[in-house]
Amino acid sequence: MDRDECWLVHDGRVLASLEIPATRRDRARGLIGRQSFDGAILLTRARSVHTVGMRFDLDIALLDVDNVVIKTLRLHRNRISAPILRARSVLEAEAGAFGNWDLKIGDELEIRT
Repeated sequence: MDRDECWLVHDGRVLASLEIPATRRDRARGLIGRQSFDGAILLTRARSVHTVGMRFDLDIALLDVDNVVIKTLRLHRNRISAPILRARSVLEAEAGAFGNWDLKIGDELEIRT
């Protein structure tokens, strides 16, 4: 996958490794086809996502223009999330990750390279 590799950070604490797909093809593929995923993927310029064809459930965080979490949800396999108009990007991780990270609405996330 052609992508930039970064770190997802909150309050100075690294939460996870972060993938940011660099091409349209990689954005469209996202996590489809993977057996599991340790880390997170950030889809920029997105307001909703789907899990059609996924092999596992996802934790989803919708972020505003300042990377502040405005909504979180658990998206089960073969589902589509409703678009959130204020969202500018979507953070995806394997289900359970957000609980482990203590990620919640209002958290401001930082992306470090």
